Amino acid sequence: PPAHSHNDWIGPPDKHSNLRPVIFYAPPEESPLERRLREARQEAQACDQRFWARHNRAFRQEKEEFIYSRLKAKGLEVRDETGQKATLNAEEMADFYKEFLSKNFRKHMQYNRDWYKRNFTITFLMGQVALVRALRWLRWKKKNVGN
Repeated sequence: PPAHSHNDWIGPPDKHSNLRPVIFYAPPEESPLERRLREARQEAQACDQRFWARHNRAFRQEKEEFIYSRLKAKGLEVRDETGQKATLNAEEMADFYKEFLSKNFRKHMQYNRDWYKRNFTITFLMGQVALVRALRWLRWKKKNVGN
């Protein structure tokens, strides 16, 4: 982002995780509480990027292996006579999706638990930052009304 920007910047989707990375703005007079909030958001983003990159890589690999094994069982090649990649029908792919989700159920549950914990912390910190800013504004307003 340009040096004069005072906003978070959202990038294009990551090719592995499909998540859009965020470059968080750090104001020059960032308080320790605001820094904790920004760092919590950065860590949450990094955790999400890692999880979904690993998950998507495993999904693609296992999907290719599943397709290959099913085609081989039918006596077919990965590419047909025209050079096009052979595919399976929706019902056959539904078997793969069901198996993949079942196999990764515990990983998804753990990810969801961690996601909720991280986001509860972020929400709590956001509330604290908002409260501190509101109190600061009220003190400023009270001081300036008296003048």
